[in-house]
Formats: sequence, structure tokens, C-alpha cells
Amino acid sequence: MSLLQAIFLGIVQGITEFLPVSSSGHLSILQNIFGMETDGGLLFDVMLHVGTLVAVFVAYKRDIWKMIRETILICADIVANIRIFFVNRSQKEAFRYHPVIHNNYRKFVVLILISTIPTGIIGYAAQDLITLASTTLLVPGVCLILTGFLLIVAQVAEDGKKIPRDVSYSNAFLIGIAQGVATLPGLSRSGTTIAACLLSGFDRRFAVKYSFIMSIPAVIGAAILELGDIGKETISGSMVANCVVGAIVAGLVGFVCIKTMLVVVRKKNFKGFATYCFSVGIVAIIMNFI
Repeated sequence: MSLLQAIFLGIVQGITEFLPVSSSGHLSILQNIFGMETDGGLLFDVMLHVGTLVAVFVAYKRDIWKMIRETILICADIVANIRIFFVNRSQKEAFRYHPVIHNNYRKFVVLILISTIPTGIIGYAAQDLITLASTTLLVPGVCLILTGFLLIVAQVAEDGKKIPRDVSYSNAFLIGIAQGVATLPGLSRSGTTIAACLLSGFDRRFAVKYSFIMSIPAVIGAAILELGDIGKETISGSMVANCVVGAIVAGLVGFVCIKTMLVVVRKKNFKGFATYCFSVGIVAIIMNFI
């Protein structure tokens, strides 16, 4: 893989990871059409995701810092409540338990954890299927068309007002299922989860925030699974340099696209992306049979 290919794929990853047009679908189509096989491909894939993760952390640094802080406090309250339980049982006291989920950020943390459970189960169980689906143009093509339909649904969805305190745990679980299914190449993760959030009545800005922040544990988990196979590849110094450049490019482009997505969702302007997904999907399906 050349440096120009690394830069190009970094741009594609940064754009398609956050705009609702499927990063995996585009990378699969490009690799199938142009035969862009890369040495150290797993390392490159992991580094691209690291780049886009950094973009999420930078874009939502205040929210993520508060969530990390509240996670630590949640754990502290749980430990304190366990201690109170045993004191009450042994000494026949009636000490009050500490409230655990008592603000929006604590509820946000729990919602993300619940969403991560079905995503992780589906992603792990479907690893081989996803790999197989990426070797053909047919699956990404069909899934891009499905993404287009999801974006049309998001376009006509009624405006919601839910913020963390209003979101049910069943909403979080169903959105996690949507994210798990979106691991199929061509089915946009951001498009699928944002559509699921909007259909669940989320406030539009919160829908985007939830979609991008919930991707963090999912991407980290997928990267950890891939790390075990990286040692099987022959990796040169130039490949490492290309991976770093690709990650930087993906992160910079991804940050811009996160900001763009906030505007798109706020203005309910999904039609252009839906049309694009329909067009690319149809072309991919046609080329699969040529």
C-alpha cells in the first residue's frame, strides 16, 4: 500500500464513518473494484478506527470527561451500598442507600452500557459473516440501499424531545441491536443508529451525540478482537508510517464530518445522503454481476 492510498483511504474512512453513507461499505467496494489489497491490512484498519475515535473524543471531550467521572462515582456508590447492605443486615440498622442514577450523565453512562451489550453479542457472533460479506459487491450494495431507506425514515420522523432522563432502558437495548446489525458492510452505523434514536423520540442533537459516543466501546471492542491477528502479518516500517498517516487523516476529516452531521440532523436534511446511498448501492449491485 502506498502513502497516497493510505491518505485516500483515511479520507474515505473519516467521511463515511460519521456521515450516514457507511465506511465499511465504501472500503469494501473500493477494495473489490480496485483490488486495493494492503499488507498489514488489519493494523491499518485498526489505526483508521483509532483516528476516528480520537475525533469523537475531541468533539465530545466535555461530555466524555463527565461520563468518565460519573462512572467512577457510580462504582463508588455501588461499593458503598454493598457495605451499607451488610451493615444493615448484621447490625439490624436502617442506613439509607446512596442514590446511584440521579443525574443525566449517570443515566447516559448506563444507557451506553446497555446499548453495548447487544452490539457486542451480535458483532462477535457475526464476525465470519461480516468478513464473508465484505468479499462481494452484492452485500454492500444491498445494504447501502437499505441505508437509503433508513435515512428517508429519519427524514420524516417526528421531532423528539428525549434527553437521557427520558430515555428508557429498552430504547437503549434496541438501539444497541441496530448498531450490531449495522456491522454489515454498506449498512451505515451512524445512519442506522441515528435513525433508531430519532424513531425512539430522542432530541435531535442528543441523537447525534448518543450515536457517536455509543460507537466508542463498540470500536474499541472490535479493535481488540483484531489485535490478536495483527501479529500474524508481516509489517514493515513504511507500513507503520502509512498507518499513522491514514489515522491522522481519518481523525481530521472525521472531526469536520461530526460537526457537519450535527447540522444535517438539526435541519433534517437526509435526502441528499439517501439519494447517494441508493445510487452507489445500485452501481455496486450492477458491477457485482458484470
